[in-house]
Amino acid sequence: MNTSITARHCDVSEDLRERADAVLSRLGALHAHPTEGTVVFDVGPTTAIAELRLRGVRGERFMARGEDRDHRSALDRAEQKIRRQIERGSSLRRTRRTRNAV
Repeated sequence: MNTSITARHCDVSEDLRERADAVLSRLGALHAHPTEGTVVFDVGPTTAIAELRLRGVRGERFMARGEDRDHRSALDRAEQKIRRQIERGSSLRRTRRTRNAV
């Protein structure tokens, strides 16, 4: 999986970059065939923002945005949101296949 970690309007420590890479690896393990993973760190007026994007082989796209006091917490919030999307997407695919097969 190709990964990209970007910081807009802020500086991100090497530890946080490593953590973001670990999060992308965990999310990639949940999805069958991920091709691209992106993390974008940004700063709002009062909050830190982390945005996660994951793209699959069949064109599936997952995106989540987390906001909190610091980038680490924002990354955790975004991970929770995108994890739910991936799990829901895989269960919907199974349901559709089963329904069509009958």
